[in-house]
Amino acid sequence: MFADPGTVAAVGAALYVAHQVGDHWVQTQRQADHKGNPGWYGRWQCAAHVATYTATAVVALAALAAVTGWRPGLWPTVAGLTVSAVTHYVADRRAPLMRLAALMRKSRAWLERGGGMYALDQSWHVGWLWVSALVIAA
Repeated sequence: MFADPGTVAAVGAALYVAHQVGDHWVQTQRQADHKGNPGWYGRWQCAAHVATYTATAVVALAALAAVTGWRPGLWPTVAGLTVSAVTHYVADRRAPLMRLAALMRKSRAWLERGGGMYALDQSWHVGWLWVSALVIAA
């Protein structure tokens, strides 16, 4: 089944806006400070962040549907939001992204002091949001 390019673009835009709001405004300071910590506390803070982040995406998609009349399918939406949530959790636990950065030979100084970790984190999220938009719009 093919998705309408306009629908893919609208869903992608809604998810991107939700990402910006959910990752920077909705996330609590406690979640931001501890989501990468080892152990259950860090995992809990990351899961709590991903839950509110995903809820923000649901609100954005609901607003898109309300304003445009678009009717998303339940299972593609669940699948797309699951892709977003799981990949967001993986990146925000920090260690997996650091391992990937090391494999890509990224400079430790750039990662830690040059904004590199933030850039890699955000580009990871946005890349997976595009995949999520394709799944949801399909």
